[in-house]
Amino acid sequence: MVVGVRFRRASKLYDFSTNGLNDLRAGDEVIVETSRGREMGRVIIGPHEVDESQIVGELKPVERRATPLDRLQARRWERREGRALEKCRQKVAEHGLPMKVIAAEYNFDGTRLVFSFTAEKRVDFRALVRDLAKTFHARIELRQVGVRDEAKFFGGLGPCGRELCCRAWMTDFSPVSIKMAKHQGLPLSPTEISGVCGRLLCCLAFEEEHYVEARSKLPKVGTEVTTPSGRGKVVAVNALKETVSVLLESEAVVEVDAATLQQGSAPEEAAEADEAEPQGDDEA
Repeated sequence: MVVGVRFRRASKLYDFSTNGLNDLRAGDEVIVETSRGREMGRVIIGPHEVDESQIVGELKPVERRATPLDRLQARRWERREGRALEKCRQKVAEHGLPMKVIAAEYNFDGTRLVFSFTAEKRVDFRALVRDLAKTFHARIELRQVGVRDEAKFFGGLGPCGRELCCRAWMTDFSPVSIKMAKHQGLPLSPTEISGVCGRLLCCLAFEEEHYVEARSKLPKVGTEVTTPSGRGKVVAVNALKETVSVLLESEAVVEVDAATLQQGSAPEEAAEADEAEPQGDDEA
């Protein structure tokens, strides 16, 4: 039996063996051993069976349920993270390094301290790590992250007025391309399709599959079609409405339901309803 455990809001879920604690429930706090040392996490998915083929790497066990004392210890280290962040920024300035430290995170027992930072290029921070280790008497890890990770950490509101998806619920960042905005007929102005991080909006990818499927059923821009109003050429496609805009031969533009279109060249009128059959030789 395994449980799904999360360590921070909107972070990845990790599977752990229940280690006999099969009465764990979603919401319970547990102590587990991770690659970063001991951590306190929250059960998000209760005990369930998982096929061995789906397990990647070693499945570590849940050590135990978190106690009130464990929670106090975790909160104590969390309160120290703010001071650690300010001290690290001070050290970065002293070393003259071109990096922006955005977060400090202690593990459960304070034996490991992770600083997340952004930088435009690779930074040699070996001397800084040694300095920080002497200052905090803990194992130091410096982790370079991108601008999208920075937005996820600080949070905020998107252009839609709602909390950033990356902060609220997203656990991974999917690739986003300008082609997705084109598929959805959105204006390609960077200010209109970019998030607070300055990158393309993550939500462009959410409906991409639907738009691709819908557009595959519609004629492409430039296709010659026949409409109830006459012949013309497709100049725009609206995948959501399943309509196309057609420039008619009269130079008028009409929006037409795609189901009413005929593609290709106009059908030619039949020369004659009945064609004369070819004459054969009369039998002798």
